[in-house]
Amino acid sequence: MKKRIISNTDLEIAPLNFGGNVFGWTLNEKESFHILDRFTESGFNFIDTADTYSWWVNGTGGQSEEIIGRWMRERKNRNNIVLATKVGSETKEHGFDISRKHIIKSVDESLKRLGTDHIDLYYTHFDDNVTPVEETLAAYDEIIKAGKVRYIAASNVSPERLMESFEVAEKNNLPKYVALQPHYNLVEREKFETQYAPLVEKFGLSVFPYWSLASGFLTGKYRTEADFEQTARGGGIKKYFNAEGKAVLAALDKVSAKHNSQPATVALAWLLTNPLITAPIVSATSENQLQTIFKAPQLQLDSEDMEILNSAGK
Repeated sequence: MKKRIISNTDLEIAPLNFGGNVFGWTLNEKESFHILDRFTESGFNFIDTADTYSWWVNGTGGQSEEIIGRWMRERKNRNNIVLATKVGSETKEHGFDISRKHIIKSVDESLKRLGTDHIDLYYTHFDDNVTPVEETLAAYDEIIKAGKVRYIAASNVSPERLMESFEVAEKNNLPKYVALQPHYNLVEREKFETQYAPLVEKFGLSVFPYWSLASGFLTGKYRTEADFEQTARGGGIKKYFNAEGKAVLAALDKVSAKHNSQPATVALAWLLTNPLITAPIVSATSENQLQTIFKAPQLQLDSEDMEILNSAGK
């Protein structure tokens, strides 16, 4: 499998990024170990989590990092993994926070849970829109110089604050973000394509879209009102079940039939065909879901396929 380099780093990754929000939530530890084993045995090496996953279960989070940490310790494979985690999200204990105090405290807690001495990619998970950009970047500078973090990236940060971050970093010789983790998929296109894509090109960022399958909607599993009632995510994805969403599903059906593939595989292949996208974030809770995901980097969509998919998603 052809690896990709994360921009402005020496980190080499396979073109899918496993999202660890399911660990300790919809997967227990034993199940999580099994999924992680299958992911890495298939040639993938990029794992994404956050310090607050899954805070909606226990109020504080930390379960995902702990599970990944124990798995890496048991498998003795830390050096083979590109590991990303995040700081700044809310929990029941605190709101969004990217102050120096919170970053310095949180990075040490993440390192302890992960059982490692360094994090490869450390994200601003959510901007608090209060902390001065210079304070946040200076805190990152501290922990990079201390060897705790190798590179930094941004997720839920406005275009304006993202631009300011690069200006402040340039002016003050502070670390610059190397990657962006946006909400982007076939039914959520406008914000990334109009507001973020120009910044991605300007600053040469790698892009790792989250909710790349629209929380499961793009798998094609949900086709009736009753289907949405049978999943914990039903309420969140039912909004896509409109004329546009149905048109996207029909396009996915058409293209997947042509390639003897699955809608989820095609939806991920559509992302990977975009030269701005480095590795979509994917999650799976079963062997079958993993196999569907693993086929995406091998699926070559032609111009006709892209036209069908792009037209439906507009």
